[in-house]
Amino acid sequence: MDKYKKEITNWLKEYPDLSAAQVLDWLLDKHSVSNICEGTVRNYVNFLRKEHDIPKFIFKRQYEAVEDPPMGQQAQVDFGEIKLLDPSGQSVRLYFLAFVLAHSRYKYVEWLARPFTTRDLIQAHENAFEYYGGMPKEIVYDQDHLVLVSENHGDLILTKEFAQYKDKRRFKIYMCRKQDPETKGRIENVIGFVKKNFARNRIFNHIDKLNEECRAWLERTGNGKMHNTIKKIPAQVFSEERRHLTPVTEKIGVQKTTVTGSIAVSVRKNNTIVYKGNRYSVPLGTFKDPKSFVYIDLSEADHLKIIDPQTGEVIARHLVCREKGKLIKNNNHGRDRSRKIQELINHFIEEHHDLPELGAFLDGVRSAKPRYIRDQLQLIQSTLQDMDKAVIERALYYCLKNRLYSASDFGDVVGYFRQNASLVTEPFSSAEIKTIDPENSYKLKIKPEVRDLINYKFLHTGGV
Repeated sequence: MDKYKKEITNWLKEYPDLSAAQVLDWLLDKHSVSNICEGTVRNYVNFLRKEHDIPKFIFKRQYEAVEDPPMGQQAQVDFGEIKLLDPSGQSVRLYFLAFVLAHSRYKYVEWLARPFTTRDLIQAHENAFEYYGGMPKEIVYDQDHLVLVSENHGDLILTKEFAQYKDKRRFKIYMCRKQDPETKGRIENVIGFVKKNFARNRIFNHIDKLNEECRAWLERTGNGKMHNTIKKIPAQVFSEERRHLTPVTEKIGVQKTTVTGSIAVSVRKNNTIVYKGNRYSVPLGTFKDPKSFVYIDLSEADHLKIIDPQTGEVIARHLVCREKGKLIKNNNHGRDRSRKIQELINHFIEEHHDLPELGAFLDGVRSAKPRYIRDQLQLIQSTLQDMDKAVIERALYYCLKNRLYSASDFGDVVGYFRQNASLVTEPFSSAEIKTIDPENSYKLKIKPEVRDLINYKFLHTGGV
C-alpha cells in the first residue's frame, strides 16, 4: 500500500468524506491492482487519517428547536401499527391513530383490528374532540392517502370525504412535506411512546378491551406523568388549554358499515383473501393499496359472505372449503379477456369498414398471436394511418394469400407496395389470374354471396 501512499493521502485531503471502499475502487480503476483486499485498504486509510490528521467528514443534518404554539392552536395526528400476540400465541396486526395537542402534549389514541378507512379517520376525529372537549384551530397531518390525494404545488387536493368533513368542522390543515420530521416531531414521539410503553408485550384479547386499556394508560401514564421536554404533567397543562379549544356542540355521526360478527381481512394484490388456509376471490379492483380490506361474515352455515367496508354491500359469496391450499374463485371475478378482445376487434373493423378483408386478416392475427393481439392491433392501427386505401387493400390481399398473419409482416408489405406503386392494382382483379383450362374462365366471374353479420349472430345465439 505504501506504493500508493502519496496519492491516497492527496485524495483524502481533497475529499475528506472519501470511504475506504471508494479508495479501493479508485485504485482498481487507475492502477488495476489485484492483490489488495478491502480490509487492508480500510486499515491503511485509517492509518493515514491518523498520521496526517485527516478526520472523516460526516454530514449531519442540523435541527432547530420549534417553540410551542399557543394553547388551543394546534394538534398533530399520525398512524401507527404493531403486532401483538393473542391468548393462543397467534400474531395479530393492530392499527392505531394518535392525537396530541402541541402545547400541552395531551394525547388521545384509538385502536382498530384492521387498517383505517377515511370514515374511521373521521369518526376518530369526532371521538378525539369529544375526549378533549373541543377542537384545535389547526391540525397537522402526514401525507396519508386517507387525507391527501395530491399536494398540487401547495394547493392541497384532499380526499372527497375528508374534504367534506373539514368544511363542516372548519379547522385548518397543515400538511407535512416529505422528510420533514421537525414539523411533526411531537406526534412521532407519541407513536413511539405508545408502541414501547403501552403496547409492547401486551396480550391482545379484543379490540374493545384494548381501547379500554389504552384509555386507562393515557390517564395513568400517557397524560398523567411528567413530560421530559416541558417538565410538566400534560393533564395539568391541559386543564388550562381546554378553555382555548373551539367548542364542539354536536357530534357528527359517521355511518358505520361493520356487520355484527364480521371479521376484517386484508385483500391481496391478486384480489383474493385468505381464510383458514384457502384463497377466496373478490371482484377485480377490490385491491387498491396494501391497506385494502373487506369484512367476511359467517352468519350463514357453510357460506362465506364478503362485504365491502365502505358500502356494506355483499360483493362475493363462496361455499366454505374444508380442504387446505385451494383457490375458490367465482367465474364473474375473472377478467373476461375474450369478450374484451372481440369488442376491440369489432370496433377496429367498424372504424375501417371500407376495408372488407380486414376482418379475415385480424382473425388470422388473433389465431397466430393470441397473447399479443392488443399490441398487434396497435401496430396495425399505426400502419393504417395516412396510408392510401389501394395500397392497404393490396397488402391485405397479399397477406391473406400468403398467410402472413403478423402486424410487422403487414407493415413490411404495405411499405413494399407503397414504394412500388406500379404493382398496386385491384386486389381481386381477374386479370391477375390465368386459368389452365379456358373453358373454366367463367368461374372467375363467380362471386360468393355475402351475408350480413346479423345472420351469423342469430345462428350463434341459437336462433333466439
